[in-house]
Amino acid sequence: MRVFVTGGTGHSGSYIIPELIAAGHEVTSLARSDTAATALSALGAKVRRGGLEDLDGLKEAAADSDGVIHVGFRRELLPSGGINAVTAAELSAVLAFGEALAGTGKPLVAAGSIGSPGWEDLGRPATEEDPALPGGDEYGGTLRVRNVVETTVVGLAEQGVRSSIVRLPTIAHSTTDTAGFLPLLIALAKEKGVVGYPGDGANLWPAVHIRDAASLFRLALEKGPAGSYWHAVQDEGIPFREIAEAIGSRLGLPAVSIPADVLMLPGHFGFLANMVALDLPASNLITRRTLGWEPTQPGLLADLDNGHYFAAG
Repeated sequence: MRVFVTGGTGHSGSYIIPELIAAGHEVTSLARSDTAATALSALGAKVRRGGLEDLDGLKEAAADSDGVIHVGFRRELLPSGGINAVTAAELSAVLAFGEALAGTGKPLVAAGSIGSPGWEDLGRPATEEDPALPGGDEYGGTLRVRNVVETTVVGLAEQGVRSSIVRLPTIAHSTTDTAGFLPLLIALAKEKGVVGYPGDGANLWPAVHIRDAASLFRLALEKGPAGSYWHAVQDEGIPFREIAEAIGSRLGLPAVSIPADVLMLPGHFGFLANMVALDLPASNLITRRTLGWEPTQPGLLADLDNGHYFAAG
């Protein structure tokens, strides 16, 4: 297949492109700068110059392809417009792809969030059959603000697009993860001298190695039914306390409870306080059964034990 990929130089995209090429696909990816173009060429992709704001260019690229994987977003909008501006821009992009692919049966696979079904309302692990809930403005809201993108992508199935969403957990780990949640936690622990966890730390967090997530994007592209959600979760739910203890073991720092009544006050977690208290268990059963996805990379705790997150430098 001729596959058009956005976000090809990001953490996910830089693994998705080699995964696709190894499977025999021809990849073209979007590059805004010379630096991005050089990086994409090094990955083996053809380069299409442009940005996500060029909707006509996106339509043309999608029409010229046999399928699209969309993992890019306009990060530069965050400082001025926040997540709402980023979401509005991403919605415009997926609608452009939908217009170009309507009636063709070609695949469009986009990234989503494992939290989109509304974990606190379920009382059980989220499954692929749980739809994304409407967005909101509060922080069970901040993750959900993007849910309109998920529902729009899945809804394109009604227009003859073989569309699907790959839901990613908050922790997607790898040897090249330098800006994800784990590096933030590790930096915070070094600053504070302890590794904090909320309350009893029993809240569950899923995780995936980004290389395994890349293989799921490929499988969804190749054979995912239209209108589907997929769960890129390898560890379906690790107690947050165990994550904190694993980090503390490598840093030689104690893991300590941050009581619930002070968690949201200015202090240990800062802007991460809302996130660390979330309970995010999720199942991958339907994904594995339907697509034959089988994670092969180290799980989160094993990857932390490998030490690369703690290399000096």
